[in-house]
Amino acid sequence: MDPQRKRRLRLVVALTAALALAGALVYTSFSAASDAVDPTHLLASATPGRSYQLTGKVAKGSVSRGSDLLTFVLRDQNGRGAAVRVSYRGTVPDPFREGREVILTGHYDGGQFVGDRDSLITKCPSKFQNAAPAGPKAPAQ
Repeated sequence: MDPQRKRRLRLVVALTAALALAGALVYTSFSAASDAVDPTHLLASATPGRSYQLTGKVAKGSVSRGSDLLTFVLRDQNGRGAAVRVSYRGTVPDPFREGREVILTGHYDGGQFVGDRDSLITKCPSKFQNAAPAGPKAPAQ
């Protein structure tokens, strides 16, 4: 076989393998991704055994800490709508508190959301939120 033809064949085989691997990586990345759902959507369409990313605000007065169990109620981000009781074991981020928005991965089981260990993420409030407009300034004297 001609050496130039041999090199060309190797190049074609290598490029084909690289394209196949890249395609598999893209497919795996997109098929594993899941959108975060809020409590209202979770309760409306929860499927037993399916994993979800749940997002919402921690309801005031709902946080309870046991020896290694954290339970709280999660509401939609606007504070209204459905509420889901959450049980979670694992690392709790420092900024976690009532009124904060959180995201966690887990499954809906027996009327409550069971979070996967160490999947709790606390979203910090944005410092770029619209501030209340300042009132009229008093005239300088």
